[in-house]
Amino acid sequence: MDFKIKISIKHFSEKGFKSLLLKSSKETEAPFTHYLHNHRNGISGVYKPGAIEHVKTLLEYKYAKREITDRIAEETLQKLLTTNDETVPFPVSKNSGFKFIDLFAGIGGFRLALQNLGGKCIFTSEWNKYSQRTYKTNFGEVPFGDITRPETKDYIPDGFDILCGGFPCQAFSIAGIRGGFEDTRGTLFFDVAEIIKRKQPKAIFLENVKGLRNHDKGKTLSTILHTLREDLGYFVPEPQIVNAKNFGVPQNRERIFIVGFHKDTGITDFEYPTPTNKKAVLADILEEQVVSSKYYLSTTYVKSLKAHKARHKNKGNGFGYQIIPHDGVANAVVCGGMGRERNLILDNRLTDFRPVTKISGQVNREGIRKMTPREWARLQGFPDHFVIPVSDAQAYKQFGNSVAVPAIQATAEKILEKLASV
Repeated sequence: MDFKIKISIKHFSEKGFKSLLLKSSKETEAPFTHYLHNHRNGISGVYKPGAIEHVKTLLEYKYAKREITDRIAEETLQKLLTTNDETVPFPVSKNSGFKFIDLFAGIGGFRLALQNLGGKCIFTSEWNKYSQRTYKTNFGEVPFGDITRPETKDYIPDGFDILCGGFPCQAFSIAGIRGGFEDTRGTLFFDVAEIIKRKQPKAIFLENVKGLRNHDKGKTLSTILHTLREDLGYFVPEPQIVNAKNFGVPQNRERIFIVGFHKDTGITDFEYPTPTNKKAVLADILEEQVVSSKYYLSTTYVKSLKAHKARHKNKGNGFGYQIIPHDGVANAVVCGGMGRERNLILDNRLTDFRPVTKISGQVNREGIRKMTPREWARLQGFPDHFVIPVSDAQAYKQFGNSVAVPAIQATAEKILEKLASV
């Protein structure tokens, strides 16, 4: 190296990213962070070219008047490995017992659950840039983007144990009487099935909305199961609706879980986890300190919600806002829509009623407020040191779209028990 490189892993922090990586390729940031996390486990080769390219881009930006060769970039990359101190809230396990990949990762609910059980995530993908930011902040890794792109799939290493993913629910265009793999083309489940077919993981763990069971008159789930069982040869027990409130969080959140095992494991039976005895109520997850007036509804908004509910009640409908008692259980948090209005609470601790945002009317004096993003995080089982680096609007979307970590972890534990028995 003919000149001294003055650069360290701190330059890849959020501040460093803004100052140094402003012009770098987002396409190479994912393989760079994946390489840093996987250089000790024998699967880093697939990420190394992209990692070198990323470092080279950074060096060319920092040392614009110097010629940056591949050799200089690679030597710098190796230096960065020795200074990667894993200062993120949820660093990778150095003594992992199994490997998994995290598809449609969101903000890392699956990853958090499986890391808690000693797992090592070796590949992750999530297309939303705000979710990518939250994921990177907490795990130190940038997810790959669009999983439908062949070049993204090409980064997936071989040899992992479990494929995880909360794939979106989409209808299939049923053609003829095939009823399987080919019918899923054009949907994101097709990409999941394609990865399973290519990589042959020992186990799969998929999550979806409860409505998948009846989606398109049951055809969607039927095609998924046919694909997994008949086309891909996995043992897949009957999917189960799992409610988060039965696993220690005060949220009535029902989701369908689909578990499967490769035929080579010889596993032909599986029992989903039984509910825990830990009962939680809303009071368990509420903010300890007085929250900002921005979370309190305006008098105008409260008036409109009450009028809206009354109109529906007169029509015989039960639709409208809900105030959850402190000894109750929240409704499912969802992405946008009525997610917040169906989970209002009473909190009379506020004394400063001056609005901090532009509202119509005044801050209500009835103590009616929406939950904070941190309270939504707790409803989903995320620990308090999980960092929320995005706006409230984005945070509500992210936690509403996420999985309930305790329910995922309890099911993953059952999967690992079966794998350990063979």
